[in-house]
Amino acid sequence: MSDPNDPMAEIRASFFIECEELLEALQDGLQSLDDGDDDPETINIVFRAVHSIKGGAGAFGLEALVRFAHRFETVLDEVRAGRMTPDAEALKIFFQCADHLSDLVRISRDDGDLPEDETANLLTLLNGLLGEDGAPEDEEAEEEEIDFQPAVLSLDLDLGGDVEDSDLPELPPLEDLPAAPRNKYQISFRPENELFETGNEPFHMLRSLDEMGDCIVTCHTDKLVEFDVLVPEQSYLYWTVELESDVEEAEIDAAFEFVEGLCVLEISQVAEETNPIVLESDEPIDETPGELALEGTKADATPAPSAVSLKPVPSAEVSTEDLPRTAEVEKPTLPDTKPASSTTRQSSPAAAAKSVVRVDLDRIERLVNLVGELVINQAMLSQSLESSGLSPHSDAMNGLEEFQRLTRDIQDSVMMIRAQPVKSLFQRMSRIVREASAAVGKDVRLHTQGEGTEVDKTVIERLADPLTHMIRNAVDHGLESSEDRLAAGKSEQGRVNLSAAHRSGRVVIEVSDDGGGINRPKVLQIAIDKGLIPEDANLSDSEIDNLLFLPGFSTAAVVSDLSGRGVGMDVVRTSIQSLGGRITITSTPGVGTTFSISLPLTLAVLDGMVVQVAEETLVLPLNVVIETLTLANDDVEMVRPGAHVVRVRSGFVPLFDLGKELGYRDPISDYEGSVVLLIAHEDGSRAALIIDSIQDQRQVVIKGLDDSFYRAPGIAAATILGDGQIALILDASDIISNAICATGSPPAQSLTGTSA
Repeated sequence: MSDPNDPMAEIRASFFIECEELLEALQDGLQSLDDGDDDPETINIVFRAVHSIKGGAGAFGLEALVRFAHRFETVLDEVRAGRMTPDAEALKIFFQCADHLSDLVRISRDDGDLPEDETANLLTLLNGLLGEDGAPEDEEAEEEEIDFQPAVLSLDLDLGGDVEDSDLPELPPLEDLPAAPRNKYQISFRPENELFETGNEPFHMLRSLDEMGDCIVTCHTDKLVEFDVLVPEQSYLYWTVELESDVEEAEIDAAFEFVEGLCVLEISQVAEETNPIVLESDEPIDETPGELALEGTKADATPAPSAVSLKPVPSAEVSTEDLPRTAEVEKPTLPDTKPASSTTRQSSPAAAAKSVVRVDLDRIERLVNLVGELVINQAMLSQSLESSGLSPHSDAMNGLEEFQRLTRDIQDSVMMIRAQPVKSLFQRMSRIVREASAAVGKDVRLHTQGEGTEVDKTVIERLADPLTHMIRNAVDHGLESSEDRLAAGKSEQGRVNLSAAHRSGRVVIEVSDDGGGINRPKVLQIAIDKGLIPEDANLSDSEIDNLLFLPGFSTAAVVSDLSGRGVGMDVVRTSIQSLGGRITITSTPGVGTTFSISLPLTLAVLDGMVVQVAEETLVLPLNVVIETLTLANDDVEMVRPGAHVVRVRSGFVPLFDLGKELGYRDPISDYEGSVVLLIAHEDGSRAALIIDSIQDQRQVVIKGLDDSFYRAPGIAAATILGDGQIALILDASDIISNAICATGSPPAQSLTGTSA
């Protein structure tokens, strides 16, 4: 493990955090390519992600990571250059390499043992894409530059003796002929701080320019400060380059494409003048415009536009006295010295990009806890002032309202800090699908929707295991084999959908497949054989589906790494319930199965309605309450003994007594004047709960119940009220579901009377 006193430890930790973002961009890019995106910028994003990981890994001596990333980068460069078009098999290898690169980053961060065998296998696959056999060549040898010298050919221009030599015009020697005109560029390059944070190095870009032609590189140090005030993360150096080359401007741009947006780059093409050529002649030279440049002298950093170069003197040792004098003549009018073309790309990421501050999660958790205590104290203060009999228009009450508003703003801001999109979680599920489909030999594709849906970070972390199990079961037993799919008239490729969305103040995550659906007769028979239900049980389709959540239930005929749908589903349900969530199943034979998970947006604070039931104070989440009603006896109809419905405008909804369902009292017989809460479910269905009274509507801090407490159905968590009293937070949907199963009441219905 790394030494905490090591000054490089913090920089190393920042590198691995940066790697997480780069790996996310890599997965996004590969997924876009797999979806048919042929935009060149997509492959550039993929290439830059691997390149940046390699560059940063090299700075910390992570040789195994560098070696694998370099080979992966080499193959991607072939795609980027248009020399390779990735097919489905190549993209499959790219996904495997991206997964392995993620593993190498994680193992390097934790100083674990590297999977050398898997690395070697993937390197062999990458070599196969390059048309190479065997193990990869030595990386150092690969980086060596080959000193290529062209062969000198001798041409014999034999004209057959028909032409006398004296009839041919005397031509100057070949070396005296003027060279083809070359482009001259003036390049200014100033890196931003972010360029070095991403593992890039200016030396490599400057070396690329040097390989393009003749260049003069000048490093400017005028911005450099004294050592005692120098900031290591600050960039103080910048460069100007004079390049004379045959390349076009686009090729120069390509040398800096990996740092686009991370530097200030200016490329200007200097105008080319027509220079007279002076040939050797016996006649005296009357005038020679311009200046004489000696071979081997360094040109001025900014050559004059009127400079003319004469034929070099063959002698190696030349004295200026031996040269003929030139007549002073009026210099010709100089052309406009403005460059012929100028391309300036100036991007200041400091101004354009959002600033990001990385903070340890422990600090955020402490801030969340402090905000929770602030909310509790604000509630206590509010209740104390209200009970003191102060006028609602007094200064104290006005100040209290302002305090409540500020407390709400602080709470919302802190919750936004903890909220994160589920994109990272969905990307992990993509890998699970690839590995599971390869293990069972099925062609499966994952489709995601709502990746930008934000939810509490704690919820995301604790959702990983349940989702992993559900995805594996969907691939293994939810989807049919390719032969069965073709026989059923479906496509050979199976489909697993993973979606997230906000509904009724909660986040709903759904895992669905287009397989054969749940075989309910088989599920019922297995439950009977295992003694989980009596043989004469008469269950509805929904109740049979819920048998999958019973401990010990399994439809798998053979125990394997990817077990049948239902194995461990009791653990999945327990994990979801520990987050204050619910999980439901819907399945249609021959069409597919959908698991729906409903979760709270945060595990810290919620808006609640404080109610009184049988002298007990309870809290219901405000987002599930549609409206409140006051009943009359004529509004209630009995469907059968113990099952009642209430008329709400043009329809009926099931009616439940909250006190009776919680075991606080016997069911009431007189409904006149009773207060009812109309409850909404995520699927759009409705139900009504009878309570005694409504006390207040306020923010409450969620306090999770310890595992040592018995988990009663319908109890989600607890909270502390303003007077110090502890109140239970209810899960209304869970209470209603248990009541329907226990009494056989009609299912929750919509306001129009249609069954949900």
